[in-house]
Amino acid sequence: MTLGNPLRRLILSAPLMLLAAWSVLAAPVQAQELRIATSYKLMTLDPHYANLNENTSLLSHIYERLVYQDEHLELRPELAVSWRAVSDTQWEFKLRDNVRFHDGSAFTADDVVYTIERIRDVLKPPSGGFRSYLTGIKSVAAIDPLTVVIDTDGNLPNLPLSFSSIFVMHRPAQGGVQTTEELNSGRPVGTGPYTFESWSSGETLKLSRNDDYWGGKSAWSAVTFRVIESPAALVAALATGDVDVADAIPARDVASLNNRGVRIASIGAARINFLQFDVSRDTLPGVTGKSGEPIPNPFKDLSVRRALAMATDRGILVDKILSGYGTAAAQVFPAGLPGTSASLKPEAPNYEQAKALLAKAGFPNGFNVVLAGPAGRYPGDAESLQAIAQSWARIGVSVRPIASPFSVFNTKRAAGEYALWYGGSSGETVDVILDALLASPNPGRGTGALNFGHYRNEAFDAMLAKAESMQGGPERNKALAAATEFVMADQPIIPLYHFHHIVGYGPRIASYVMHPRGWTTAMQALAATE
Repeated sequence: MTLGNPLRRLILSAPLMLLAAWSVLAAPVQAQELRIATSYKLMTLDPHYANLNENTSLLSHIYERLVYQDEHLELRPELAVSWRAVSDTQWEFKLRDNVRFHDGSAFTADDVVYTIERIRDVLKPPSGGFRSYLTGIKSVAAIDPLTVVIDTDGNLPNLPLSFSSIFVMHRPAQGGVQTTEELNSGRPVGTGPYTFESWSSGETLKLSRNDDYWGGKSAWSAVTFRVIESPAALVAALATGDVDVADAIPARDVASLNNRGVRIASIGAARINFLQFDVSRDTLPGVTGKSGEPIPNPFKDLSVRRALAMATDRGILVDKILSGYGTAAAQVFPAGLPGTSASLKPEAPNYEQAKALLAKAGFPNGFNVVLAGPAGRYPGDAESLQAIAQSWARIGVSVRPIASPFSVFNTKRAAGEYALWYGGSSGETVDVILDALLASPNPGRGTGALNFGHYRNEAFDAMLAKAESMQGGPERNKALAAATEFVMADQPIIPLYHFHHIVGYGPRIASYVMHPRGWTTAMQALAATE
């Protein structure tokens, strides 16, 4: 396990670690209830049922992980205080002592074993979304109450990162494995800073402070989440003081909220929105010459892909459509996060050079294309299609934008009905997105899940696999950056932007610590002192 420089290790080994990780322990003199309006609709109380941000965000109040991924996407101790690779096929995790579940029972290594076995051996799709994190684990054993040893089928250098996505459950005293139905109808028990009070699916989640929490008492005596899916209603609840915090604030409403005294926090999302080409088929639906005649797939030619990238005005997308609450993209994560390249920077549009590249590829007058995308799935999605169409018209490429509900778009994209489309992807690390979006489709390795364009680059695959064989740290990050630079030179996608997560908060909140994965928690809200 690497925790960085000696000063950082000192800070994180002390009780101040909790302040750095959660920003919640400086409680005000008078405990208060925190009211949060969220767009996240909690679908289950089972922490292993579905790997969705809404479940991860809300259930993190009740449950905890062995490892926490902080707001810089660095790994920090949570229920595990340390971890190390004993060999290429074995990991050892040392657990935190004096931790208790909400029912008063002690947290031990048996609970970690139960958690892994429940996900790996019991849950079935569609409730097996976390099973991929445990791929390659051969066995898990509790060596003593505070030590877990995991044997693997091969080298799993990033296993600690996998555990940053898995909540630890309590092994039932009566034996057996809890079902999702039992958890949804009962009272979930975790080790987290808040205990469960009540839940109404799609409406509210109520929590109480865990006064016996190992990390000390949290700032808020109670927390109530209200699900408000309408952006207008969510903004109104915050503006009128009905809630203290609201997530998913539309960029267009930031100015008016500021005028009402509401403060805003935002951060670039650990995700990318992009355009993706079908580079595999010889001819494509929706792609024709200027007179409507069939033409060979133009996206097989790097010159065409580069021309379209050069003709994409990301400034309009970020400044106009996202109202400044976005960052122009040149790679899969915002620059500065682990594994990103300092060399890749967004380019300003160059229409003359783009025209020259199209002419070189045999399209001096351009061509016609349908550009598909979802409507309402991501900030600025449908509007981005229109703006891109206007930019590409300047180099002779006539675009017909088609925005559909995500379910319709996703079905048609998977069926191969599109030649070019707008999409989005997120993940815990750079390589998670690279694996899914740009690596060659390979069910055996689990790569290419989002590579609907069937892009293949063996040299890139080898560079990515080599980077992923390294343990987390500077060398691994450097190798991932090099692989990203290599593949982006081939332009298999056009990175557009990293939209910003936007949260608003009222006068009872001193500050709100944003997380690039878009979580909304009470632990991120520091209470104002009187």
